[in-house]
Amino acid sequence: MTVPLPRTAVLTGVLTVATAFSLSACGAPDASSGGKNAATATTAEAFGGVDALAKAAKQEGTLHAIALPRDWANYGALIDGFKKKYGIKVDVENPSGSSQDEINAVTSRKGKDTAPDVLDLGSSFAQTAAQDGLLAPYMVAGFADVPDAQRDSIGRWSNDYGGYISFGCDAKRVHTCPTSFKDLLDPQYKGQVALNGSPTKSGSAFGAVYAAALANGGSFDDIQPGIDFFAKLKRIGNFTTLDSTPATVAKGKTPISIDWDYLNAGYTDEFKSKGRHWTVAVPTDGKFSQYYSQAINKDAPHPAAARLWLEYLYSTEGQNIRLKGYARPALMAAMKKAGTLDKAAAAKLPKVTGTPTFPTETQQSNAKGVIATSWGQPSSG
Repeated sequence: MTVPLPRTAVLTGVLTVATAFSLSACGAPDASSGGKNAATATTAEAFGGVDALAKAAKQEGTLHAIALPRDWANYGALIDGFKKKYGIKVDVENPSGSSQDEINAVTSRKGKDTAPDVLDLGSSFAQTAAQDGLLAPYMVAGFADVPDAQRDSIGRWSNDYGGYISFGCDAKRVHTCPTSFKDLLDPQYKGQVALNGSPTKSGSAFGAVYAAALANGGSFDDIQPGIDFFAKLKRIGNFTTLDSTPATVAKGKTPISIDWDYLNAGYTDEFKSKGRHWTVAVPTDGKFSQYYSQAINKDAPHPAAARLWLEYLYSTEGQNIRLKGYARPALMAAMKKAGTLDKAAAAKLPKVTGTPTFPTETQQSNAKGVIATSWGQPSSG
């Protein structure tokens, strides 16, 4: 599978949209739903049920999404499944964009028909967007089964899928693939270690810095050791600021990529067909798990389609599609208990021991602030 600069593209200015969308029915009360307004519905039931939501969404005709690469957590299969099931067109703008790009599109196009309907955000970015009043409260049918720590109490965002920070390694180019952050300091990895973007804009790179902090005496309250670690890695010449992508890996420019395990696991499948042995390891000294959150733009041009999309993503069908893309669905525990989990797909996930813990909203917000001021600065260590 190919992921072109997944969710880490550098912001280059105002984003453009090739297609303009009509607002003729967007947000207006729909007759088939008893005059209820999709834009204010906080559950499908409040709008008359999923069938009523689907009817209104079909009248809107389009879902406008942003920053959804087809090969990121199996989005291609999800988009195709949604189109087939509901007959609604899905337009994806800037598929290689970052979480920050998504937020910028919402704020810069407030009230415009070119604004995105739905957002897929790194959890720290979702929490910030909620605090800034950008998101609409909405609770999908399975909302109560999402662990409390992974959802907003009023439904402005909730985690959908995620994984662990991992090391992807081209075993044909790297003599001994690293399995810990400590290993990355070895001189044999000179110029080989890369992130897939800047932690100031990329959720995965942000997670990598957090994982490095945990491996070097830091904590959810102290991300600075992670920043210092990458500064040291750059100082000794092992870290390259070139963003890692399948293309840079293929050219031998980023043979060690620190990224989510579901992306690195997907690369294993892709590279195998090209005769390349790509290994995946969750670092033993810095286990950091994080999820991406779904949210609805408070001013979504297609509010019914936006809510229907979330219902699909959190359905058993949608969550199992995530799993087939090596991503760990937020409803995994509930589905396992209910006997609806795809066991074959679950067995293929990269192995990890222990139970993941997650930083709080305040801890992530503080960590983002520290990264914003300290990333790229010389390490004192």
